Amino acid sequence: MNLQSELNKSTLFSNLELLANQVVEGFISGIHRSPFHGFSAEFAEHKIYNNGESTKHIDWKLFAKTDKLYTKRYEEETNLRCHMILDNSASMYYPKIDNLSIDSLNKIGFSVLAIAALMNVLKRQRDAVGLSIYADAYNYYAPEKGSERHFQMLLAQLNEVSLAKNPPKETKTYTYLHQIAENIKRRSLIFLFTDMFQTEKNDEELFEALRHLKYNKHDVVLFHPMDKQRELFFDFENTPKRFVDVETGEHLDLYADNIKEAYNERITTYLSDIKMKCAQYKIKYVDIDIQRDFSTVLNTFLVERNKFL
Repeated sequence: MNLQSELNKSTLFSNLELLANQVVEGFISGIHRSPFHGFSAEFAEHKIYNNGESTKHIDWKLFAKTDKLYTKRYEEETNLRCHMILDNSASMYYPKIDNLSIDSLNKIGFSVLAIAALMNVLKRQRDAVGLSIYADAYNYYAPEKGSERHFQMLLAQLNEVSLAKNPPKETKTYTYLHQIAENIKRRSLIFLFTDMFQTEKNDEELFEALRHLKYNKHDVVLFHPMDKQRELFFDFENTPKRFVDVETGEHLDLYADNIKEAYNERITTYLSDIKMKCAQYKIKYVDIDIQRDFSTVLNTFLVERNKFL
């Protein structure tokens, strides 16, 4: 899946300027660039050099052309730092789709496309974005930066994930959320994309790892992608089928209708526990059905996000 190509098909960006100005500005206090100027990455303008100022930022090439001293002035960096966290385990590749597109997404496809979309919005705001990817190892970490080169590097990494054919089997969400939380030192807006399926620890310990993300007063949003037709309602044809756990390899042979009611009750209880813990820890929980229209889901989140802040 070519992420940028699929994003171009999305109606998310038909009103991007409106979203960027009216919605994204509400993500966190101080999102806009300071009216003051400093010497950070984004060039703003030249100003006449005054005697006694530091000569460090004099534009000597311009001096050679004009015989006048000017200093380069740069826009001070925004206060917003954003870190994307992606669960790249085997369960996120459900259901199996050979050719991902905006109209045909599994959980990992929805997640990488959503991250790319949010990155594009933040890029317009000149905000700093970082990325962590984990599964059975902490596979990738990039700190928050705002340069064009950095954004392209993250986009390339997400493209690589979307094209993977043999994802890691196990999930160590508990272990790596703790490590990621330790990596993010400065207050940030954190987006976590995971289906919350894991075998390493019990539920309470997993919830404690979520709590750790609130370290340093981070603002945390949990995107929880699911194929609700199958993973919530267990809607399968009632014929003998073998159900295989993609992470452990364990399997069960059964008729879907025989366990549908009990399964739905168990998974509904688990989802309620997740929502309750997120509310307790002041984590924004975003319930995602990957079968819904991608643009509608993401636009709805952005609008709701603005209302609740």
